[in-house]
This record gives sequence, C-alpha cells and structure tokens, in this order.
Amino acid sequence: QVQVVESGGGLVQAGGSLSLSCKISGLTFADRAMSWFRQAPGKERERVSCIDFRGEATYYAPSVRGRFTISRDNAKNTLYLQMAALKVEDTAMYFCAADVQRYGYACPSDNHWGRGTQVTVSS
Repeated sequence: QVQVVESGGGLVQAGGSLSLSCKISGLTFADRAMSWFRQAPGKERERVSCIDFRGEATYYAPSVRGRFTISRDNAKNTLYLQMAALKVEDTAMYFCAADVQRYGYACPSDNHWGRGTQVTVSS
C-alpha cells in the first residue's frame, strides 16, 4: 500500500521561511516523478512544483518561482519543498503527490496523494 506523508507545515510570518518534507513508502520512490500541490480555502488545487524521477528537471508555478525550491533524496525516499520569502497568499494546505507511473519526466497528472500539511503565513 502506497503511503504519502507530509510534514513541516506551520505558522510563519510573511517574509519567513519554512521547509516541507514528504516521506513515501509502498513504491520505489527513485523511479517516480513527484509534485507539490496546494489548495487555499475556496480555491482550486494548484500545482506548485514538480521534479522528475532523476531529480534533474523541475517545474515551478510562476507565483513561487525564485522563492521555492523542490528537491529529493532518493536514499531517504523523501521529497522536500524549501519555501522562502513567504507571502500571505502562500497560505494553503500543501499536498505531496507521487506519480502512479514509473520513470516520468513531466509533471504527472495521475498521482498517489498525501493528506496534506497546513502552511499559514501571517502578515
């Protein structure tokens, strides 16, 4: 059974930093493209960032580019999202997602999902 578990969310002031982690089990992490999504109250879920299975290609939503960094440690089966210069509008539930297919190069559209971790940025 695939398990996707996010951690690291919390309350931070605008301009601050936060680091999210996502631990994967039940599949071979090293051969899966991975993504971070977020969903704010009343808004649709949006893809924040993704990384291919090799860790060589990344994508960032324009709203976070230059402030967020996605990375992965295949030895630890863990995905990370380093968030800096946080804004109030970054407040959302952040979800980790693992591609259901192996060896994906692009941001996957079909994923295993975690339950999310809340990030709240205060002004």
